[in-house]
Amino acid sequence: MRFKGKKFVITGGSRGIGRAIALLLAKEGATVGINYLRNATSAEETKRLVKEAGGEAYLYRANVGNLENITEMFKKVESDMGELDGLVNNAVLGVLRPVDGFPEKGWELTMDTNAKAMLFCSQEAVKLMRRGGAIVSMSSIGSHHCLPGYAVLGASKAAIETLTRYLALELGPRGIRANAVSGGPVETDALKTFPNYEDVVNHAKQHTPLGRMGTPEDLAKVVVWLLSEDSYWVNGQVIIVDGGLTLW
Repeated sequence: MRFKGKKFVITGGSRGIGRAIALLLAKEGATVGINYLRNATSAEETKRLVKEAGGEAYLYRANVGNLENITEMFKKVESDMGELDGLVNNAVLGVLRPVDGFPEKGWELTMDTNAKAMLFCSQEAVKLMRRGGAIVSMSSIGSHHCLPGYAVLGASKAAIETLTRYLALELGPRGIRANAVSGGPVETDALKTFPNYEDVVNHAKQHTPLGRMGTPEDLAKVVVWLLSEDSYWVNGQVIIVDGGLTLW
């Protein structure tokens, strides 16, 4: 019960990796705030599963790519939970398209939901981390490993990794750590939106030394470790969790 009495917010927490993180935290006694945008049914299901696992949950519908939405969400978080012990920047949205001819609106959508949201959610969460805490942000191997059509998403993830280092440096004196998890391909609904989904899956299975695709739980376990006191001396790091795929 490492997280008994601890409180966390997870953006994009209603499905996939976000849900897996919420459930692992709940199993160890945490209270979790689950942010979502559209799928209220999935969010309610995650809330139910969190309670069944032994935790408490609050739901926050907000577009984290919008600064006004972020501010309003964290006002509700403070009203519901008072203080925070951690934030997981997990929400992701973006346009998959080659650089040549990439649309301006696609750039704005991708950067707002990923990099902008990470910075400004972190700003708001830190105000509630009065006893110190931890920020973990989700990146991907596309930040440093070229993937078809992933250029702008990769750029947004690279921004997240750079911001992570600056947050760690500037917030460390306040007892707040910041790290990122860089994941390889994971079997989620988001991956299924890739136009080359089958190619991605086949490549991962063939080239990952451990011989399979990643699961949401594979990444969630590392995130939860980074939120815990067990990783207290880890700060400003980007941990690659891809089963060895990028060793090729």
